[in-house]
Amino acid sequence: MPGPLRHGFELRPFGAECPSPDLRLQGEVCREGDLLRLRYQLSGAIETVQLPPAVASPTRRDGLWTTTCFECFWGLEGERPYWELNLSPAGHWNLYRLEDYRLGLRPEPGFDSPLHRVSQGDGVLSMELDLPLPAPIAPDAPLQVAIAAVIEDRHGQLSYWALAHPGAEPDFHRRDAFLLRF
Repeated sequence: MPGPLRHGFELRPFGAECPSPDLRLQGEVCREGDLLRLRYQLSGAIETVQLPPAVASPTRRDGLWTTTCFECFWGLEGERPYWELNLSPAGHWNLYRLEDYRLGLRPEPGFDSPLHRVSQGDGVLSMELDLPLPAPIAPDAPLQVAIAAVIEDRHGQLSYWALAHPGAEPDFHRRDAFLLRF
C-alpha cells in the first residue's frame, strides 16, 4: 500500500486585502486513505488579527466564516457534490456537504465532537485536525482539495486567503481553486 500523500501550502490574500504584510499562513494537508490531516500555521504579526478567545466547550456552529476562520474544501474528481470544513480558533467548527456550486448546503451528519486542536505562542497560531472523510468517499477515490481562510483584523476588516483566487471576487467554492490532488 502506498504511503500518505502530502502537500505543503502557503495561502495568499485576495487582492490588496492583507491586514498586515507581515502575516504568513501556511501548512500541510495529508491524505492517508480515508483520513485527512490538516495543519495550519498563522505566523508573523498575529497581534493584528482578531482572534476569538478559546472556549472550554467548542460546538458545531454556522457562520464561522464571518470572522477569523480556517477552511478546507474537497470533492471527488469529476463529481459535483463537495464538502466545506470551517474551523474557528475559538474551537468551534462545522462540516457541510453541498450538492453543487453553493447549492444544498447542509451539515454533514456523524461529526458531533470537537475536531481540531488550537495552540498559540510566540507569534504563531497553530491548528491541527485529523478528520475521517465522510462515508461516501472511498479510501482510494481521487480528491480535489482547496485550502482557504478568512482573517479578520483588529479593525473588523476581513481578508480572504487561498491557494489561488481565479475569479474577480474571492470565492472559495470555485472548483478551479481546488488545486491539490489526492
